[in-house]
Parts: sequence; structure tokens; C-alpha cells
Amino acid sequence: MTYDRLVCANCASPVSEGRCPVCRASRERLQQDGIFGGLTPAALIALLVALIAVAVLAHEMAVA
Repeated sequence: MTYDRLVCANCASPVSEGRCPVCRASRERLQQDGIFGGLTPAALIALLVALIAVAVLAHEMAVA
């Protein structure tokens, strides 16, 4: 989820506007986390397993 769609529970304004200290802190944290920042370790492992499975299938199709 991107911070431009989040609404702050502290001031009820969009987090992207950064009107209060809570908004500014959340916006800064979301910007630093990057694309994989919100994923849990289990989700990252599942993504890695799926990527490996696709690579193995692609290799099998290329060899056949």
C-alpha cells in the first residue's frame, strides 16, 4: 500500500500531506522501506519459492 491512500488516525488527513508529526513519521518510514518493506518474512520466502519454481519450469521448457 502506498502512503498517498492512507488517512492518519491522529489528524484525519491524508498521510501524504504530512500535517502532523504522526503523518510525517509514517510518510518517512514508508518512503524508506521501499517496495518490499511491507512484506513479512513468510511472504518474502513464498515469493522466492514461486520465483524458483518459474525459473525451473522455464528451464525445463527450454531444454525440451
